Amino acid sequence: MQGTRADIGDIAIHRLLPNRLAKAIGPFVFLDHWGPIKHSADEPRQENGNGAHPHRGIATLTYVLSGEEEHFDSRGNYGKVRSGGVQWMKAGNGIVHDGNINIDMEKGDLLTHGFQFWINLPSKNKTEAPQHMAVQAPDVPQQMFDLGRGWIKVVVGEFETLTSKIPSYTQQFIYHIHLEPGKLFSLATESNLEYAAFLPLDHAIINDTDYKKGTLIAFDQDDGAIEINNGADHVIDIMLFGGAKYKEPIVFGGPFVMNSELEISEAYRDFHAGKYGEIQFA
Repeated sequence: MQGTRADIGDIAIHRLLPNRLAKAIGPFVFLDHWGPIKHSADEPRQENGNGAHPHRGIATLTYVLSGEEEHFDSRGNYGKVRSGGVQWMKAGNGIVHDGNINIDMEKGDLLTHGFQFWINLPSKNKTEAPQHMAVQAPDVPQQMFDLGRGWIKVVVGEFETLTSKIPSYTQQFIYHIHLEPGKLFSLATESNLEYAAFLPLDHAIINDTDYKKGTLIAFDQDDGAIEINNGADHVIDIMLFGGAKYKEPIVFGGPFVMNSELEISEAYRDFHAGKYGEIQFA
């Protein structure tokens, strides 16, 4: 499945979820991929945010491969992460947030590149107070594979002895897999979980099928294993994510994801009544 375009200004964004075949993968109801975008060294830096907007009923997660991302919100939270870092925000019962992304001067590649996921919260957590967490790259758990095959980063969830700092309210995971040329990664699947892979920059052979870059692959739950083979002559990166199927009703209403149309109406009512607060930029 290829993404649809959902550009914001001059930023080319590919929206992978939701799509015509899948409303959700585990608790993940939204996935945008942007970049990599090459910038000039003298390009003006973005200040404050690019467009404040509300959320309710979800957690947002931004994983920055390249760049520097700032977060601001109406509950007074602030965070800045550089390349490899993660911004996580539980919208809970309502929040307004904003952000910007600039090049990471420390990395020096002049690129901005990353992903944003929306994680649907169980109904009991949709009414909780918002939270925010900024996780810098060194604090994202990473494990090298044996035989020089590459590495895995656990952005969300667990893998073997690794556990992400990002809170999980259901069984869920986001893995960033980095494979050397000619190398293989295999993951045994669990029948009660849903799985998907995204190939941001390169093709890969997955379960004996060659998929081109930009493809989102949703797996049948009875596959038994996901085998990723790098048939290229250079390293490749794969995002593998999923989790337990969301069993409650899913109702979208713009930036809100709730369990009923009534709750969507209440989310808009509370937002327009000013109950989510306002962002106070420094």
